[in-house]
Amino acid sequence: MPTASEALAAQIDALLPQTQCTRCGYPDCAAYARAIAEEGTEINRCPPGGAQGIASLAALLHRPALPLDPACGGEGPRELAVIDPAQCIGCTLCIQACPVDAIAGVAKHMHSVIAQWCTGCALCLPPCPVDCIRMVPPTEPDEARRTGWNAWSPAQADEARQRYARHLEHHPRQPATDGPAVPSATSPSKTAAAPSADRKAALLKAALEKARQRQARPR
Repeated sequence: MPTASEALAAQIDALLPQTQCTRCGYPDCAAYARAIAEEGTEINRCPPGGAQGIASLAALLHRPALPLDPACGGEGPRELAVIDPAQCIGCTLCIQACPVDAIAGVAKHMHSVIAQWCTGCALCLPPCPVDCIRMVPPTEPDEARRTGWNAWSPAQADEARQRYARHLEHHPRQPATDGPAVPSATSPSKTAAAPSADRKAALLKAALEKARQRQARPR
């Protein structure tokens, strides 16, 4: 039977958007929920949830609805990851980094993003050795105006939670530390495992060699 704090953490987690972006400074939404329930962590550290998410947490916990912490980033429309096929070297590092398995592909072949599954977490950007991934706004003007929970529905959050649970079976994240990392307001926290500099350099060298070989082939 769950303890009172575990039950409360589950209620808090149900109000979080499940983008698993780590901008709150914790490894995932569940870790942030536990920190709120057990340590009294502030409820204003989730940019994807935005003001509406803060209001929901405040109502549940009977706390004041604070403004979003600017150190965690700003509330905005959901963005989607897009991979440049001309630059992708098929290294699979972005596949490993995506918390909801929204990137499809195999080694040495171009990868692609499954748009309807992408949470906009941007965790695929830091590991890419050739910087071939960018975040783009929604193409529909109406979607581009939506922020927070208006841009990411509870139904999408539930699906993302399930996908993240399946992802963890194969790619477990590092456990939470004693406190949150300080995230950047303009980039995701690098809580998710990132490749070493040596490995990224080796992949980039292999990509350049592959490009030279293509250019040297007779036409």
